[in-house]
Amino acid sequence: MKHSKCDKEYINKCIAPTFKSGFLLQPIAYLKIIFYFVVSLTLKPCIMKKFFKILLYFIGAIIIIFMGLISYVVFFLPNVGKPENITVERTSERIERGKYLANCVMVCVDCHSQRDWTKYAGPIVPGTEGRGGERFDQRYGFPGVFYSRNITPYKLSGWTDGEVFRTITTGVDKNGDALFPIMPYHYYGQLDREDIYSIIAYVRSLPEIKNDVPKSKADFPFSIIQHLIPQKSNLQTRPPESDTIAYGKYMITASGCVECHTKDNKGQIIAGLEFGGGREFVLSAGVVRSANLTPDANGLKGWTAEQFIKRFKMYQDTSFHSPVIGEKDFNTIMPWMMYSKMKESDLNAIFKYLQTVKPIANKVEKFTAKN
Repeated sequence: MKHSKCDKEYINKCIAPTFKSGFLLQPIAYLKIIFYFVVSLTLKPCIMKKFFKILLYFIGAIIIIFMGLISYVVFFLPNVGKPENITVERTSERIERGKYLANCVMVCVDCHSQRDWTKYAGPIVPGTEGRGGERFDQRYGFPGVFYSRNITPYKLSGWTDGEVFRTITTGVDKNGDALFPIMPYHYYGQLDREDIYSIIAYVRSLPEIKNDVPKSKADFPFSIIQHLIPQKSNLQTRPPESDTIAYGKYMITASGCVECHTKDNKGQIIAGLEFGGGREFVLSAGVVRSANLTPDANGLKGWTAEQFIKRFKMYQDTSFHSPVIGEKDFNTIMPWMMYSKMKESDLNAIFKYLQTVKPIANKVEKFTAKN
């Protein structure tokens, strides 16, 4: 590209002297060069045209790369591997163990049934166990509209045991789609294989309930992000009950307690605040917050195992009936009636483990009513 006589004179008279006097010692030279470049772009249409052409190519390349990454995420993720070729034998021992886990520990039946939210703690409506259809939407802070699946044989009869196993432990369903992590599959993927087999044996034994559940739909951009969430499972061996602390950690993982009892940032629990409570849940009457479970003065410090167990077992008492509540009354999402059926030895192990976690000084305001 040729320069005009005016350009050369400007360089010789205005810019060159600054180099002769020591370029590094003359910051004004930088400003003169920038000024010359801007003036050149303004006065020379050919330079402007070339500049915008390069800029257009650059923006186009960025868009192509971005769209390529989005396409990869949407069409090739999640990638947790194919379903295993397994057949779970439905022994009475497995079905019984699975029933206990699904109703009292992992509480799968809690979300996959109809809950009566006109009563305290939303007890399950009898006869709806496993039918699915519970709705989780934007009213409660969810990034979309999500429904719990029907896990009775009405729907699962078309699934292999390997497909059910992959769904529980990785969050990827029969069709390879990512599930919304309201189902804590990240924790289920850390359990013992035999316990997952027991869950499968149990749900296969449920009575068939004909209930067609609407398809879940995530809002943008979470509809893209959701593909990145499922991970391969990291199955563990269930510790012996004699190893109380390790067994308690295993059982609290199965229960997914940390997910609700830890503050979150846009749905992700905040590292370092595990079990410190304070996570907010929006209900019709206001905002309810989870309790602090750490051995802090604002949590379980000073509690005994007996007090902890009694807190659960009060809901198993035959004299207790979940009271009817109004729309403006305090309620909780904690499925007390289900957890109350957990074995005392398991509750004791969970308490003993919680006494070993880091104390979090977080005083929780239990409930804030709407105006």
